[in-house]
Amino acid sequence: MKTENQRTSGRAHKGVMAMAALAAASLTAPAWAVDFSGQTVEWVIPFSEGGGSDKWARFYAPLLSEALPGQPNVVVKNEPGAGSTKGTNDFAKNAAPDGLTILGTSGSTQFPFLLDDPRVQYHYADFQIVLASATGGVAYLPPELAEEFAADADAFAANNTFIYGSQGATRLDLVPLLAWEMLGMDVEPVFGLKGRGDGRLMFERGDANIDYQTSSAYLNGVVPLVEEGKAVPMMSWGSLDENGEIVRDPTFPDMPTFKEVCESVAACETSGPAWDAWVAFFVAGFPAQKMVFLPGETDAEIVAAYSDAFKAVTERDDFAEISAARLGVYPQSTGEAAETQKALGTEVSDEAKAFVKGWLKERYGVEL
Repeated sequence: MKTENQRTSGRAHKGVMAMAALAAASLTAPAWAVDFSGQTVEWVIPFSEGGGSDKWARFYAPLLSEALPGQPNVVVKNEPGAGSTKGTNDFAKNAAPDGLTILGTSGSTQFPFLLDDPRVQYHYADFQIVLASATGGVAYLPPELAEEFAADADAFAANNTFIYGSQGATRLDLVPLLAWEMLGMDVEPVFGLKGRGDGRLMFERGDANIDYQTSSAYLNGVVPLVEEGKAVPMMSWGSLDENGEIVRDPTFPDMPTFKEVCESVAACETSGPAWDAWVAFFVAGFPAQKMVFLPGETDAEIVAAYSDAFKAVTERDDFAEISAARLGVYPQSTGEAAETQKALGTEVSDEAKAFVKGWLKERYGVEL
Protein backbone atom coordinates (compact mmCIF):
# COMPACT_ATOMS: atom_id res chain seq x y z
CA MET A 1 0.00 0.00 0.00
CA LYS A 2 1.36 3.41 -1.05
CA THR A 3 2.12 5.96 1.66
CA GLU A 4 0.89 9.57 1.37
CA ASN A 5 4.45 10.61 0.49
CA GLN A 6 4.54 8.04 -2.29
CA ARG A 7 1.18 9.21 -3.64
CA THR A 8 2.31 12.83 -3.53
CA SER A 9 5.59 11.93 -5.21
CA GLY A 10 3.70 10.04 -7.93
CA ARG A 11 1.42 13.00 -8.65
CA ALA A 12 4.41 15.30 -8.79
CA HIS A 13 6.19 12.94 -11.18
CA LYS A 14 3.15 12.83 -13.48
CA GLY A 15 2.97 16.61 -13.40
CA VAL A 16 6.62 16.93 -14.31
CA MET A 17 6.17 14.42 -17.12
CA ALA A 18 3.14 16.32 -18.47
CA MET A 19 5.04 19.60 -18.39
CA ALA A 20 7.99 17.94 -20.12
CA ALA A 21 5.69 16.55 -22.81
CA LEU A 22 4.15 19.98 -23.30
CA ALA A 23 7.58 21.57 -23.58
CA ALA A 24 8.67 18.95 -26.07
CA ALA A 25 5.55 19.58 -28.13
CA SER A 26 6.27 23.30 -28.14
CA LEU A 27 9.71 22.58 -29.56
CA THR A 28 8.46 20.31 -32.33
CA ALA A 29 5.32 22.25 -33.30
CA PRO A 30 5.43 25.75 -34.81
CA ALA A 31 5.33 28.57 -32.32
CA TRP A 32 2.56 30.12 -34.40
CA ALA A 33 -0.81 28.74 -35.42
CA VAL A 34 -2.66 30.41 -38.29
CA ASP A 35 -6.33 30.12 -37.55
CA PHE A 36 -8.95 32.26 -39.26
CA SER A 37 -11.89 30.70 -37.41
CA GLY A 38 -14.81 33.09 -37.16
CA GLN A 39 -13.04 35.66 -39.35
CA THR A 40 -13.97 37.26 -42.68
CA VAL A 41 -11.41 37.65 -45.44
CA GLU A 42 -12.03 40.49 -47.90
CA TRP A 43 -10.82 39.73 -51.42
CA VAL A 44 -10.41 43.11 -53.10
CA ILE A 45 -11.11 43.09 -56.84
CA PRO A 46 -10.40 46.57 -58.26
CA PHE A 47 -13.01 46.16 -61.03
CA SER A 48 -16.79 46.24 -61.27
CA GLU A 49 -18.88 43.09 -61.06
CA GLY A 50 -19.37 40.82 -64.05
CA GLY A 51 -15.92 40.95 -65.64
CA GLY A 52 -13.28 38.24 -65.84
CA SER A 53 -11.49 39.16 -62.60
CA ASP A 54 -14.75 39.27 -60.67
CA LYS A 55 -15.86 35.88 -61.99
CA TRP A 56 -12.41 34.39 -61.34
CA ALA A 57 -12.43 35.57 -57.71
CA ARG A 58 -16.01 34.43 -57.11
CA PHE A 59 -15.10 30.98 -58.43
CA TYR A 60 -12.14 30.68 -56.07
CA ALA A 61 -13.65 32.36 -52.98
CA PRO A 62 -15.69 29.43 -51.57
CA LEU A 63 -12.91 26.96 -52.39
CA LEU A 64 -10.36 29.15 -50.63
CA SER A 65 -12.69 29.43 -47.64
CA GLU A 66 -12.75 25.64 -47.32
CA ALA A 67 -8.96 25.31 -47.63
CA LEU A 68 -7.77 28.08 -45.27
CA PRO A 69 -7.15 27.20 -41.60
CA GLY A 70 -10.35 27.83 -39.66
CA GLN A 71 -12.42 28.08 -42.86
CA PRO A 72 -13.10 31.83 -42.72
CA ASN A 73 -15.80 33.47 -44.78
CA VAL A 74 -14.16 34.81 -47.98
CA VAL A 75 -16.08 37.68 -49.57
CA VAL A 76 -15.29 39.45 -52.84
CA LYS A 77 -15.22 43.23 -52.50
CA ASN A 78 -15.38 45.16 -55.79
CA GLU A 79 -13.52 48.49 -55.69
CA PRO A 80 -13.54 49.78 -59.29
CA GLY A 81 -12.11 53.07 -60.48
CA ALA A 82 -9.29 54.51 -62.60
CA GLY A 83 -8.95 51.27 -64.55
CA SER A 84 -8.20 49.29 -61.36
CA THR A 85 -5.49 51.60 -60.00
CA LYS A 86 -7.84 53.13 -57.42
CA GLY A 87 -8.59 49.90 -55.56
CA THR A 88 -5.00 48.69 -55.90
CA ASN A 89 -3.60 51.96 -54.56
CA ASP A 90 -5.97 51.70 -51.61
CA PHE A 91 -4.84 48.12 -50.89
CA ALA A 92 -1.16 49.11 -51.08
CA LYS A 93 -1.72 52.01 -48.70
CA ASN A 94 -4.21 50.64 -46.19
CA ALA A 95 -4.39 46.82 -46.15
CA ALA A 96 -3.30 45.39 -42.81
CA PRO A 97 -0.78 42.51 -42.94
CA ASP A 98 -3.04 40.23 -40.90
CA GLY A 99 -4.20 37.93 -43.69
CA LEU A 100 -7.73 39.30 -43.66
CA THR A 101 -7.38 41.38 -46.83
CA ILE A 102 -6.09 40.00 -50.13
CA LEU A 103 -5.86 41.60 -53.56
CA GLY A 104 -6.69 40.16 -56.95
CA THR A 105 -5.09 41.92 -59.92
CA SER A 106 -5.20 41.48 -63.67
CA GLY A 107 -3.28 42.69 -66.68
CA SER A 108 -5.25 45.93 -66.44
CA THR A 109 -3.51 46.49 -63.11
CA GLN A 110 -0.11 45.39 -64.38
CA PHE A 111 -0.05 47.50 -67.56
CA PRO A 112 -0.29 50.94 -65.86
CA PHE A 113 2.59 49.84 -63.63
CA LEU A 114 4.61 48.70 -66.65
CA LEU A 115 3.91 51.95 -68.52
CA ASP A 116 4.82 54.26 -65.61
CA ASP A 117 1.28 55.62 -65.30
CA PRO A 118 1.47 58.51 -62.79
CA ARG A 119 -1.73 57.31 -61.10
CA VAL A 120 0.02 54.15 -59.94
CA GLN A 121 1.00 54.31 -56.27
CA TYR A 122 1.82 50.62 -55.88
CA HIS A 123 4.81 48.45 -56.69
CA TYR A 124 4.65 44.72 -57.25
CA ALA A 125 7.86 44.25 -55.26
CA ASP A 126 5.82 45.30 -52.21
CA PHE A 127 3.28 42.49 -52.65
CA GLN A 128 3.63 38.81 -51.72
CA ILE A 129 2.10 36.51 -54.32
CA VAL A 130 0.15 33.39 -53.36
CA LEU A 131 -1.54 32.49 -56.68
CA ALA A 132 -0.97 33.20 -60.37
CA SER A 133 -3.64 32.27 -62.90
CA ALA A 134 -2.97 32.16 -66.60
CA THR A 135 -5.87 32.94 -68.88
CA GLY A 136 -6.75 33.80 -72.45
CA GLY A 137 -8.95 36.27 -74.27
CA VAL A 138 -11.49 36.18 -77.09
CA ALA A 139 -12.64 38.92 -79.44
CA TYR A 140 -16.16 38.59 -80.81
CA LEU A 141 -18.57 40.27 -83.22
CA PRO A 142 -22.27 40.55 -84.03
CA PRO A 143 -23.37 37.83 -86.49
CA GLU A 144 -23.64 40.13 -89.52
CA LEU A 145 -20.11 41.47 -89.09
CA ALA A 146 -18.79 37.99 -88.38
CA GLU A 147 -20.11 36.89 -91.77
CA GLU A 148 -18.20 39.73 -93.47
CA PHE A 149 -15.06 38.83 -91.56
CA ALA A 150 -15.31 35.18 -92.57
CA ALA A 151 -15.93 36.06 -96.22
CA ASP A 152 -13.12 38.61 -96.69
CA ALA A 153 -11.07 39.77 -93.72
CA ASP A 154 -9.32 42.53 -95.68
CA ALA A 155 -12.57 44.06 -96.96
CA PHE A 156 -14.11 43.63 -93.51
CA ALA A 157 -11.30 45.67 -91.96
CA ALA A 158 -11.39 48.37 -94.64
CA ASN A 159 -15.15 48.86 -94.93
CA ASN A 160 -16.36 49.04 -91.33
CA THR A 161 -16.11 51.34 -88.34
CA PHE A 162 -16.20 49.70 -84.93
CA ILE A 163 -17.23 50.92 -81.48
CA TYR A 164 -15.62 49.30 -78.46
CA GLY A 165 -16.31 49.85 -74.75
CA SER A 166 -12.94 50.24 -73.03
CA GLN A 167 -11.47 50.67 -69.58
CA GLY A 168 -8.59 52.64 -71.09
CA ALA A 169 -5.79 52.32 -73.62
CA THR A 170 -3.16 51.78 -70.93
CA ARG A 171 -5.08 48.87 -69.41
CA LEU A 172 -5.34 45.29 -70.65
CA ASP A 173 -7.45 46.74 -73.49
CA LEU A 174 -4.11 47.72 -75.00
CA VAL A 175 -3.79 44.15 -76.34
CA PRO A 176 -7.03 44.12 -78.39
CA LEU A 177 -6.74 47.78 -79.44
CA LEU A 178 -3.24 47.28 -80.85
CA ALA A 179 -4.23 43.98 -82.47
CA TRP A 180 -7.21 45.49 -84.23
CA GLU A 181 -5.15 48.44 -85.45
CA MET A 182 -2.50 46.05 -86.81
CA LEU A 183 -5.30 44.36 -88.79
CA GLY A 184 -6.16 47.72 -90.35
CA MET A 185 -9.45 48.07 -88.48
CA ASP A 186 -10.95 51.45 -87.54
CA VAL A 187 -11.94 50.86 -83.90
CA GLU A 188 -13.12 53.82 -81.84
CA PRO A 189 -13.01 53.08 -78.11
CA VAL A 190 -15.44 54.55 -75.61
CA PHE A 191 -13.15 55.00 -72.63
CA GLY A 192 -14.06 55.12 -68.95
CA LEU A 193 -15.64 51.73 -68.28
CA LYS A 194 -15.01 50.30 -64.81
CA GLY A 195 -14.76 46.67 -65.92
CA ARG A 196 -14.96 44.38 -68.92
CA GLY A 197 -18.43 43.33 -67.79
CA ASP A 198 -19.58 46.85 -68.69
CA GLY A 199 -18.09 46.35 -72.16
CA ARG A 200 -20.08 43.18 -72.64
CA LEU A 201 -23.27 45.00 -71.61
CA MET A 202 -22.54 47.71 -74.22
CA PHE A 203 -22.24 44.97 -76.84
CA GLU A 204 -25.48 43.32 -75.70
CA ARG A 205 -27.35 46.65 -75.90
CA GLY A 206 -26.01 47.32 -79.39
CA ASP A 207 -23.97 50.32 -78.25
CA ALA A 208 -20.76 48.53 -79.33
CA ASN A 209 -20.19 46.25 -82.30
CA ILE A 210 -16.95 44.61 -81.22
CA ASP A 211 -15.80 43.36 -77.84
CA TYR A 212 -13.31 41.13 -76.11
CA GLN A 213 -13.41 39.30 -72.78
CA THR A 214 -10.90 37.27 -70.82
CA SER A 215 -11.64 33.55 -70.88
CA SER A 216 -13.55 33.34 -67.60
CA ALA A 217 -15.88 36.18 -68.59
CA TYR A 218 -16.23 34.83 -72.13
CA LEU A 219 -17.15 31.36 -70.89
CA ASN A 220 -19.67 32.67 -68.36
CA GLY A 221 -21.05 35.76 -70.06
CA VAL A 222 -20.53 35.49 -73.81
CA VAL A 223 -20.94 31.79 -74.61
CA PRO A 224 -24.68 32.15 -73.80
CA LEU A 225 -24.83 34.97 -76.37
CA VAL A 226 -23.06 32.76 -78.91
CA GLU A 227 -25.55 29.96 -78.23
CA GLU A 228 -28.42 32.41 -78.74
CA GLY A 229 -26.94 33.57 -82.07
CA LYS A 230 -26.22 37.09 -80.78
CA ALA A 231 -22.41 36.90 -80.92
CA VAL A 232 -19.76 35.07 -82.95
CA PRO A 233 -16.11 34.61 -81.88
CA MET A 234 -13.59 36.38 -84.11
CA MET A 235 -10.32 35.05 -82.67
CA SER A 236 -8.48 34.30 -79.46
CA TRP A 237 -5.20 35.92 -78.48
CA GLY A 238 -3.69 32.46 -78.23
CA SER A 239 -1.53 30.77 -75.63
CA LEU A 240 2.18 30.04 -75.12
CA ASP A 241 3.67 26.58 -75.60
CA GLU A 242 6.70 25.27 -73.71
CA ASN A 243 9.00 27.07 -76.17
CA GLY A 244 7.28 30.43 -75.74
CA GLU A 245 5.60 30.24 -79.16
CA ILE A 246 2.04 31.44 -79.67
CA VAL A 247 -0.29 28.51 -80.30
CA ARG A 248 -4.03 27.97 -80.15
CA ASP A 249 -5.64 28.54 -76.79
CA PRO A 250 -6.28 25.12 -75.15
CA THR A 251 -9.69 26.35 -73.97
CA PHE A 252 -10.65 27.34 -77.52
CA PRO A 253 -8.72 24.94 -79.78
CA ASP A 254 -11.06 25.43 -82.74
CA MET A 255 -10.67 29.21 -82.72
CA PRO A 256 -7.92 30.92 -84.76
CA THR A 257 -5.38 33.00 -82.87
CA PHE A 258 -4.58 36.64 -83.57
CA LYS A 259 -1.30 35.46 -85.07
CA GLU A 260 -3.16 33.28 -87.56
CA VAL A 261 -5.55 36.10 -88.45
CA CYS A 262 -2.65 38.54 -88.79
CA GLU A 263 -0.89 36.19 -91.19
CA SER A 264 -4.03 36.09 -93.37
CA VAL A 265 -4.58 39.87 -93.58
CA ALA A 266 -2.51 42.01 -95.95
CA ALA A 267 -2.19 44.97 -93.56
CA CYS A 268 -0.79 42.91 -90.67
CA GLU A 269 2.74 41.58 -90.13
CA THR A 270 4.01 39.05 -87.60
CA SER A 271 7.42 40.71 -87.41
CA GLY A 272 8.75 44.17 -86.69
CA PRO A 273 8.33 46.64 -83.80
CA ALA A 274 4.51 46.54 -83.62
CA TRP A 275 4.41 42.76 -83.53
CA ASP A 276 7.23 42.53 -80.98
CA ALA A 277 5.46 45.06 -78.74
CA TRP A 278 2.13 43.24 -79.05
CA VAL A 279 3.73 39.91 -78.12
CA ALA A 280 5.54 41.47 -75.14
CA PHE A 281 2.35 42.92 -73.66
CA PHE A 282 0.32 39.83 -74.53
CA VAL A 283 2.82 37.74 -72.55
CA ALA A 284 2.71 40.21 -69.64
CA GLY A 285 -1.06 40.34 -69.75
CA PHE A 286 -2.29 36.78 -70.25
CA PRO A 287 0.06 33.89 -69.31
CA ALA A 288 0.33 35.62 -65.91
CA GLN A 289 -2.87 37.59 -66.10
CA LYS A 290 -4.51 37.24 -62.71
CA MET A 291 -2.64 37.17 -59.41
CA VAL A 292 -3.49 37.10 -55.71
CA PHE A 293 -1.39 39.12 -53.28
CA LEU A 294 -0.93 39.79 -49.58
CA PRO A 295 0.72 42.98 -48.26
CA GLY A 296 4.48 42.81 -48.21
CA GLU A 297 4.73 42.98 -44.41
CA THR A 298 2.54 39.90 -43.91
CA ASP A 299 4.13 37.25 -41.68
CA ALA A 300 5.63 34.26 -43.47
CA GLU A 301 3.26 31.80 -41.78
CA ILE A 302 0.22 33.64 -43.11
CA VAL A 303 1.69 33.74 -46.61
CA ALA A 304 2.44 30.02 -46.37
CA ALA A 305 -1.10 29.33 -45.20
CA TYR A 306 -2.52 31.04 -48.27
CA SER A 307 -0.07 29.40 -50.67
CA ASP A 308 -0.85 26.00 -49.16
CA ALA A 309 -4.59 26.68 -49.35
CA PHE A 310 -4.49 27.66 -53.01
CA LYS A 311 -2.27 24.67 -53.74
CA ALA A 312 -4.78 22.39 -52.01
CA VAL A 313 -7.58 23.90 -54.09
CA THR A 314 -5.77 23.43 -57.40
CA GLU A 315 -4.81 19.87 -56.47
CA ARG A 316 -8.35 18.80 -55.66
CA ASP A 317 -9.42 15.71 -57.59
CA ASP A 318 -12.34 17.61 -59.09
CA PHE A 319 -10.53 20.90 -59.80
CA ALA A 320 -9.96 20.31 -63.51
CA GLU A 321 -13.62 19.47 -63.96
CA ILE A 322 -15.09 22.34 -61.96
CA SER A 323 -12.66 24.97 -63.24
CA ALA A 324 -12.80 24.20 -66.98
CA ALA A 325 -16.23 25.70 -67.52
CA ARG A 326 -15.53 28.72 -65.29
CA LEU A 327 -11.86 29.59 -65.87
CA GLY A 328 -10.84 27.60 -68.93
CA VAL A 329 -7.91 25.22 -69.23
CA TYR A 330 -4.86 27.14 -67.95
CA PRO A 331 -2.06 26.71 -65.40
CA GLN A 332 -2.77 27.81 -61.83
CA SER A 333 0.53 28.42 -60.01
CA THR A 334 1.58 28.72 -56.36
CA GLY A 335 4.95 28.95 -54.58
CA GLU A 336 8.04 29.41 -56.73
CA ALA A 337 6.02 28.92 -59.92
CA ALA A 338 3.81 31.85 -58.93
CA GLU A 339 6.91 33.98 -58.31
CA THR A 340 8.09 33.16 -61.84
CA GLN A 341 4.71 34.15 -63.26
CA LYS A 342 4.80 37.38 -61.26
CA ALA A 343 8.09 38.32 -62.92
CA LEU A 344 6.65 37.42 -66.33
CA GLY A 345 3.64 39.66 -65.77
CA THR A 346 5.48 42.68 -64.41
CA GLU A 347 8.42 43.01 -66.80
CA VAL A 348 8.63 44.06 -70.48
CA SER A 349 11.59 45.14 -72.58
CA ASP A 350 12.52 48.81 -72.90
CA GLU A 351 11.94 48.55 -76.66
CA ALA A 352 8.39 47.25 -76.25
CA LYS A 353 7.62 49.89 -73.64
CA ALA A 354 8.98 52.68 -75.83
CA PHE A 355 6.95 51.50 -78.84
CA VAL A 356 3.72 51.32 -76.87
CA LYS A 357 4.24 54.72 -75.26
CA GLY A 358 4.81 56.25 -78.69
CA TRP A 359 1.74 54.50 -80.09
CA LEU A 360 -0.43 55.63 -77.17
CA LYS A 361 0.65 59.24 -77.64
CA GLU A 362 0.12 59.22 -81.41
CA ARG A 363 -3.13 57.26 -81.45
CA TYR A 364 -4.90 58.42 -78.27
CA GLY A 365 -2.98 61.48 -77.10
CA VAL A 366 -1.88 59.64 -73.94
CA GLU A 367 1.48 60.75 -72.55
CA LEU A 368 3.12 58.78 -69.76
